[in-house]
Amino acid sequence: MTGSPTAPGPAGLLGHRPALRPEVLLSAPLLDGPATVHLVKDPVSGASFEIGPKEFFLVSRLDGSRSLADIGTEYAHAFGKRLGEGNWQQLLALLGSRRLLTGGPPPPAPAPRGRPLEGTLARGTLRLVADADATTARLHRALRPLLHPAVLAALLLGCLAMEAVLAVSLGELAHAFGWLLLQPAPLMAVATLMWLSTALHEFAHGIAARHVGGTVGEIGLRWRLPVALMYCTVENYRFLARRRHQLAVAAAGAFANLLFLLPFFGWWAALPEEDPTRRVLAALLLLGSAQALVNLLPLPPLDGYTMLGHGLRVTRLAPASSGYLRLRMRDRAAAAAYPPRARRLYLGYGIGSAAVVLLLAAGLAGAVWYAVTT
Repeated sequence: MTGSPTAPGPAGLLGHRPALRPEVLLSAPLLDGPATVHLVKDPVSGASFEIGPKEFFLVSRLDGSRSLADIGTEYAHAFGKRLGEGNWQQLLALLGSRRLLTGGPPPPAPAPRGRPLEGTLARGTLRLVADADATTARLHRALRPLLHPAVLAALLLGCLAMEAVLAVSLGELAHAFGWLLLQPAPLMAVATLMWLSTALHEFAHGIAARHVGGTVGEIGLRWRLPVALMYCTVENYRFLARRRHQLAVAAAGAFANLLFLLPFFGWWAALPEEDPTRRVLAALLLLGSAQALVNLLPLPPLDGYTMLGHGLRVTRLAPASSGYLRLRMRDRAAAAAYPPRARRLYLGYGIGSAAVVLLLAAGLAGAVWYAVTT
């Protein structure tokens, strides 16, 4: 048997007690088109692949304490079919070839990272830290007192109260935004603060991931001139044990954007209406709130889309929905073969996302018209 040099021959195969390496990651079930899949990842090599529910049933029970015969009995009770030795040999050969079993060859070392600076003057990336996971771990330790649930709840209430006051003052904020567009110096100051808020957004994803047991792969700068933005790559979030942890990692960026605005909101509220600084702050609060709230929309590549995928346990929601809708228009019988849950989700997302896009377009057109005519 591949991956276990001490494995018995085929005659004694069902008495063998193979075990996955303890660090191998298995995901919860994810809807992918008409199928349900589980992700399997080796965090050492970074390699990953998909398996179906039946394979997951078997792989998740390879803990070294149960024999293949024991697992086969459980499988027969669950699926009404017994596995032959040939089925086990195929599965173990797959796992062994990927070096996922204990007792086999060690997993291959991950490929070395490329150069810190890649790309051209017009577009590229710059990795800013050598060990992003260690950097976010240090930030997490420093900020850990603020991550207590009671503190986070109080901060969230503060953000919601701020947004309620700003919604009532939307007319003032819109006037201030129109004024800002004609003021080069204040506009540059607001743009700089918005860029800083974007950087904090990315760091928040990494810190939240560390808080719930995730890892961070890279922190760097990505540019597509004239735009240059920070990025933070969160790894293994699909394998977090709790769905709420996945949602927290995805939502952390928008939450950080709102927290960034809180001191400016207090400053704005303390100034008299005729103070010019109040107009600058009003424009910042409008843009910053739009940045955070738009990020929560369930459209790719926004954080709200990632949150929706986590909440529904769906992978590739937008392309799968698009594929289903095209199939439904072309071949209703083939589309009807999708599971009922998949049909409901993909049809609902297709209609809902189209409605969100139309509402965004109408809202943007209305905002531009209001800013120009008032």
